[in-house]
Amino acid sequence: MKLLQIAGYLGSGKTTLIIELARSLSEAGNKVAILVNEIGEIPVDGRVMQDYGLTVKDIGGGCICCQVVGSMIGTLKKLAESQKPDIVIVEPTGLAVPGSISDAVKRINIEQLLIIVLFDTSRQEKLLNYDSLKRLISTQLKDADIIALSKVDLGSEDIVEHALQAVSRINPRARIIKLSSKRGDGILEIVKTIQEISVKA
Repeated sequence: MKLLQIAGYLGSGKTTLIIELARSLSEAGNKVAILVNEIGEIPVDGRVMQDYGLTVKDIGGGCICCQVVGSMIGTLKKLAESQKPDIVIVEPTGLAVPGSISDAVKRINIEQLLIIVLFDTSRQEKLLNYDSLKRLISTQLKDADIIALSKVDLGSEDIVEHALQAVSRINPRARIIKLSSKRGDGILEIVKTIQEISVKA
């Protein structure tokens, strides 16, 4: 069982990406489960779950990188035993640090597949310059294998390029993909990357 984390600050577009990735990975023959802090945050209706064979689990009660790590580990163990998914997509809260979750799952023989962190290009000045956010956003970005520059359709090429350069300085090793859920930009590239790494793993 492989774990795919989709992280990013509140409102960066995680939910839309998760649904698209779950559909695409299911269509490619993977059994997919989604693990979220609050189940209401992922509007996956019964028809979509039936069509794609998705399992959605809720571990509300706190941020899964801190207060409810034990609950997350227990849920992952139960998923492995009962549903046996190929890939579990984990959506922590917008305030979570992906590295903390990675450290937690090392306790239970679950393979870390990828950490994807969304960065909202339309709010880059706020995210990178407000003292209260800068440290959190920087930490999230440093943990990423893939940084998805979200909402690129909302800004000019110069704005997107400025965001790209900014996140590259924070995490020069991450692969950066421009993402627009509205236009569909970048989603297939992310799916292809996940599939390539999954096969190698």
